[in-house]
Amino acid sequence: MKIDPLDILLESDFELTKKFFFISGNETTLMEKITRVVFEKYKTKEKASLTKIDTIENFVEDASLFESKKIYYGKNCKGINEDNLKKIRNNHNTFVFFQENSAKTKKIKNIFLKDREAYLIDCYELDRNAKIRIFNEFLNVNKLKINQDIYWFLADKLDSKYILLENSLNKILELDEKDITIINIKKILTIDDKGKEKLFFYLFKKNKDIIEAYRDKINTPSDVNELYYYCKYFCQLIIDSKSEEDYRNKIPVYLFKEKNFLIDVFKNYSSKKKKMLLKLLYTTEKVLRKESDLSTVYGLRFLLNIKKITIS
Repeated sequence: MKIDPLDILLESDFELTKKFFFISGNETTLMEKITRVVFEKYKTKEKASLTKIDTIENFVEDASLFESKKIYYGKNCKGINEDNLKKIRNNHNTFVFFQENSAKTKKIKNIFLKDREAYLIDCYELDRNAKIRIFNEFLNVNKLKINQDIYWFLADKLDSKYILLENSLNKILELDEKDITIINIKKILTIDDKGKEKLFFYLFKKNKDIIEAYRDKINTPSDVNELYYYCKYFCQLIIDSKSEEDYRNKIPVYLFKEKNFLIDVFKNYSSKKKKMLLKLLYTTEKVLRKESDLSTVYGLRFLLNIKKITIS
C-alpha cells in the first residue's frame, strides 16, 4: 500500500506494522529522513538492529540468539521481484529498500503497491501544503507563536527540499521568540527578495500573477516603500515625456531589455491618463506615510491601480 511520507515523519503514533518498506522518489534528502525515522521507530519499539544487504536473491538470515529483531536495509538492492520477496516473506524481520526513481523502479513499485505487507513511500519535493504541514508541527512541538505575516512569509519561502527546510527551521529555533521577525529571518535564511523593480514589468500580466509575484517580493513596509519609488520613477518618466521619441531618449541604458515593454506602456497614455497617474502617485505616497502598518495592502492596490490606468 502507498502512504504519505509525512504521515511517518509527523505522526508520532503512526504504527509501522508492515514487513517491507520501499522508499523511493527523486528527493533524496526526504528519502534519507524517512529511512532514519523508520530505523529509529523500530529501534525504540523492538530494540531492532540494522544490517545492510546488497541483494535479496538467495537471502540467508543471519540468526542470533540475543537479538529479538533485525532491520535489513538495502540501498539500490538487487533481486527485488515477486519470487524473491515470497522467499523472505516468512522471515520475522523487517526489510527496508531505498532506491531513487529510475526506469526500473516503476515495475518494482507496482509490486509493493499491491502487497498488503508492504509500504510504498514516494518522496518528492515538498509542495506548499506539505511545507505548511511540517511548519505547523514545528511550531506546535516547540510551542512557538508567530504573527500571521511571518507565518505566511515562511510558508512561501521555506525550501521545497526537506534538508534545507529542516536546516532553516533549526536556525529559527535558535532565535528568541521576540526576535522572530521578517528582517531577522531574511538575515539567517538568506532569502532572495531582490528584484522589486521587476514588479512594474508585470503590468500586462493577469492580476493573479501580479498578486503572486507581489507576495513573493513584498513583505515589509520598507519593501513597499522601495517598490513605490521604483514605480514612481517609471511613472514619472511617462508623465514628463511629451512624445514617444522624448520618452525613448529618457529610458536608461540599463533597461535595454525592457525597452520595448516600456514603450508599449507609454503608448497607452493620453494626457488624461497621465493626470490620473499623477493623482495616484500623490494619494498613494500620502497613504503610505500615514498608514505604515497597512502599507503591504496599499502597495498591492497601488500596483494594480497602475495596471488599471494603463490598460483602460
